[in-house]
Amino acid sequence: MQYEVTGTLLQTVDIRLSKGESVYTESGGMAWMKGNIEMKTSTRGGLIAGLGRKLAGESLFMTTYTCRGDEGLVVFTPEAPGKVLDFQLAAGQSLICQKDAFMCAEESVKLEMHFHKRLGAGFFGGEGFILQKITGPGLAFLEIPGEVREYTLAAGEMMQIDPGHIALFEPTVGYDIITVKGVTNVLFSGEGLFLAKLTGPGKIWLQSLPLSNLAGKLAKYLPTKG
Repeated sequence: MQYEVTGTLLQTVDIRLSKGESVYTESGGMAWMKGNIEMKTSTRGGLIAGLGRKLAGESLFMTTYTCRGDEGLVVFTPEAPGKVLDFQLAAGQSLICQKDAFMCAEESVKLEMHFHKRLGAGFFGGEGFILQKITGPGLAFLEIPGEVREYTLAAGEMMQIDPGHIALFEPTVGYDIITVKGVTNVLFSGEGLFLAKLTGPGKIWLQSLPLSNLAGKLAKYLPTKG
């Protein structure tokens, strides 16, 4: 399997498959394809697994694209302006991602929902109680709105973040919610009452454009019913 990520703000992923190779995505995730490509749609793991993915921001059904000729091309595009991240995961290696981050992956990659271990993070984190978890082995692609910044936190090193800016992190990173100190800060800073606290060791990826922020900005310009 070969691939190429092209573009800047509205990127695409071209995946070139050899005979017998497969890639899967959420329902409706494919943009265009070429060659003898077989499509097969299912709940991928059963109804319970499908419902779990639905809670984590993906579709109930997943579609697998398998090359039946000598070679084929399948192209995927993100749902919002941003970046496409590619990860070659080793066996058992996992990443914890925001809802709806999964784009597509090799058949060997497992996609499932992930629960916050701390209730505070789930109820007040701003991004919901359920996240996504992808586990290797295999190649996986994530779509992240906006630009992406990567940091490596040392053991015990902590960063405070608006929860909407968390794109993904390694499972070794601790995730909790803390309250913003000071009444004036809470009322007038625009950051709300809570911030996320990520604690190392491990890598974290932050995004510049939470979709909730974009939706709120666009809502100001949409006509309202009188």
